[in-house]
Amino acid sequence: MFAKKPSKSGLVGGLLAFVGMSAVASVLIAAAVTPAIAVTGLTTNSALGVFDELPEYLKINQLAEKTSIYAKASDGTEVLLASFYAQNRVTVPLDEISPYVIDAAIATEDPRFYEHGGVDLIGTARAILSNASGGDVQGGSSISQQYVKNILVQRAEELADPDARKAAYIAATQTSIERKLKEMKLAISIESKYSKDEILNGYLNIASFGGRTYGIEAAAQYYFGVKAKDLTLAQAASLIATVNNPNNLRIDYEENIQANTDRRNYVLERMLAEGKITQKEYKAAVAEPVTPVITPPSTGCQTAGGAAFFCDYVTWVIKNDKAFGATVDERWNNFQRGGYKIMTTLNLDVQAATNAAIDERVAKVVDEGNIAAASVSVEVGTGRILAMGQSKDYSADPEVVATGANYTSVNYSTDSRYGSSTGFPVGSTYKVFTLTEWLKNGHGLNEMVDGKNRIWTGKEFTNSCEGVGDLNNWNLQNFDGRGTGRVESALQSLINSWNTNFMMMASKLDLCKIRKTAESFGVHRADLKTLTSNPMAVLGSNEIAPLTMAVAAAGFANQGKVCSAIAIDEITDRNGKKVDPPKSKCNQAVPANIANTVAYAMSRVIEGSARWASPNDGIPFISKTGTSDNSEHNWMMGTTTKVSTVSWIGNVTGHVNVGEYVFPPYVFVQGIWRGVMATANSIYGGDAFPAPDPNLMKGKSVTVPAIDGLTLKQAQELIESVGLTFKDGGEMDSEKPKGTVVKSDPPSGENTAVGAEITVYTSNQSLIAGPGTTLGMTQAAATSSLQSGGWVVQVILAPSPTPTPCFSQPPVDNTVNPPVTPAPVPSTCPAPPSPNVGKVIAQDVVGGFVKPGATVTITVQQ
Repeated sequence: MFAKKPSKSGLVGGLLAFVGMSAVASVLIAAAVTPAIAVTGLTTNSALGVFDELPEYLKINQLAEKTSIYAKASDGTEVLLASFYAQNRVTVPLDEISPYVIDAAIATEDPRFYEHGGVDLIGTARAILSNASGGDVQGGSSISQQYVKNILVQRAEELADPDARKAAYIAATQTSIERKLKEMKLAISIESKYSKDEILNGYLNIASFGGRTYGIEAAAQYYFGVKAKDLTLAQAASLIATVNNPNNLRIDYEENIQANTDRRNYVLERMLAEGKITQKEYKAAVAEPVTPVITPPSTGCQTAGGAAFFCDYVTWVIKNDKAFGATVDERWNNFQRGGYKIMTTLNLDVQAATNAAIDERVAKVVDEGNIAAASVSVEVGTGRILAMGQSKDYSADPEVVATGANYTSVNYSTDSRYGSSTGFPVGSTYKVFTLTEWLKNGHGLNEMVDGKNRIWTGKEFTNSCEGVGDLNNWNLQNFDGRGTGRVESALQSLINSWNTNFMMMASKLDLCKIRKTAESFGVHRADLKTLTSNPMAVLGSNEIAPLTMAVAAAGFANQGKVCSAIAIDEITDRNGKKVDPPKSKCNQAVPANIANTVAYAMSRVIEGSARWASPNDGIPFISKTGTSDNSEHNWMMGTTTKVSTVSWIGNVTGHVNVGEYVFPPYVFVQGIWRGVMATANSIYGGDAFPAPDPNLMKGKSVTVPAIDGLTLKQAQELIESVGLTFKDGGEMDSEKPKGTVVKSDPPSGENTAVGAEITVYTSNQSLIAGPGTTLGMTQAAATSSLQSGGWVVQVILAPSPTPTPCFSQPPVDNTVNPPVTPAPVPSTCPAPPSPNVGKVIAQDVVGGFVKPGATVTITVQQ
């Protein structure tokens, strides 16, 4: 192809450019001799004003390097999860770069590199004349000049603001004499400050090799799968060829192979001409085909495998941490370029168990609806996240996500600012906060709560935060409409998770304070709005992330001390200097005695709704289950003294009853929790929980009021006025007026728990005064007397008195020596006469109150 003949105006422009360059010709000559003279000449003698705004020296900043996220295996070895970079680069010293690379770069780009002072006068003059006369376009830039340009481009790309970044990039790359002159001045300045080897090393580490591959080490690994020090002659020439036009000569595109081969051969020719290689080496290298061994680097969380969602969470931790920059864009830009090594809190064994437990029970795509599962574990007392998994494949690429319902970039375990999820209704897991507030108000676990079904209205609640709202004729039911409600202790209400009982408890508390108690445990809505505190919130209507609930559960296991979640143990920068990671913040949510008593109650839930959760390994745990309306979401929240785990199955979108997919769903979600904790317990173990506070077991007490003789209504009003629960025990036999109170259980005057059930019995007025005594009367007289009173007489004859035994004493036998006294001889003595023969000696009913016509038994002595 022939070069286009220049127009007159173009020739004139080129000549003017040449004249402009002549204005600094003396400076360029000086640059060939010494950089210091050149710098002085440019700043004091140049008629051009383009240098006035430039610094005396161009400071070489650290280059962008990839950041990598790690976890530690059980043996302590570091396992790479993923790397992130704006520029894929690994900076290496000059002695870790193949001599072929160094020779190829100098021979091709700047043969007089070690001779000039930053600007190659001969090369520059040749390029000016060729360009000005319309000949082949030539660069004429020395390695130092190219280095300057790359530094300025690098600085432009570091800018987080897109407009500022674009403007700086144009300024660093525009084709103009003014930019060229600035580039020369800065090239001379760095030559006066840095050695040739430092400049050459910097150039090879900063150069673009196409796409996001920067620096010779990353280029060697990506294009040929070897380190820079191990590149062959042909490979080195191929990579240096790429520098000439990175995106058109990169060899990961097949269509570029021939162009790269042609440019590579040119590089080899220059190496031969400069005496860097022999003719034999040249011929062998030219004959070798360009054969890339593309080795993509680990990049992005999709490379983290089963820990991808945890990895994604870590990136959001960085984006939200102002220590990494003032804005999200700035923080992310710094993260991708900073060369950080991030050691996470992840436990790979617990993570593997989490993945297995989920995969075993929940498919990635569910035909019945957009149903998924997630589980997250944190270390008690530190907030360190040990595992985070869900039933979907991770991808942050919208095009990949669009290929199948198995993909998502949304992290269901976290808040909206840490992975785009807005959380899910937590159901009855939220009841632990009502129970906590119950104890804070002096109530006890053994206090009885009337959970019988009733119609609720707003006037029965207190909410000092936001009011109760429009609540009328609310017919609250227990889960699946079970039962009609019952009077049970607060403890038993938690074990069985009775909605009606907890609503009664909430009605005796301030709903606002229940919310504030939850907030003290770090609980917040995943959409970052304020928790609602209406009556429905008592049953878990707020949409909360599993990680948030895991942190809260850990607080109960940690005697009320709640520690926020952290995902990073340690950060070091590219120089090995430690950078402070976000730290867990701990606060005492409630006094230890209250937390321990709630924990005791939670330890008993295994007797009820959590009976499918136990790993059966002897490690104590506490728990609470949760199911939202229509069984759209099912939760298992539980913790040992070492590890807290929350597992969830539910609708990502839509309103499918999860029981239509897995039945019963709460068994499946507990199975996930059980699978995770079996592994966690084998690693971390667990201790016994502290004993509950005895005073909080009993709670408030009250004396049963005196109600004898009152009407049933009067008794009920009096019982309920002192905080007790009334129960009608029905009628019983009594002489009192019909409908009046006869007795209660427990009886009047006895102390019992606030809310305890008092059973009241009323009179049916069926008793009359009993018969008088007939003792001492004859049988006939007694019978006549009793029968005349309307009683039925039953006679029992008592046996006659038994004769008493007698003994006679024979005389002493004096005929022997010594005399003998014979034994007494038994005989029968007549019974003494009885004065009661034929008379009543006993009567079973005497006085009192009995039913009319009752049978009276008299005993007559024979």
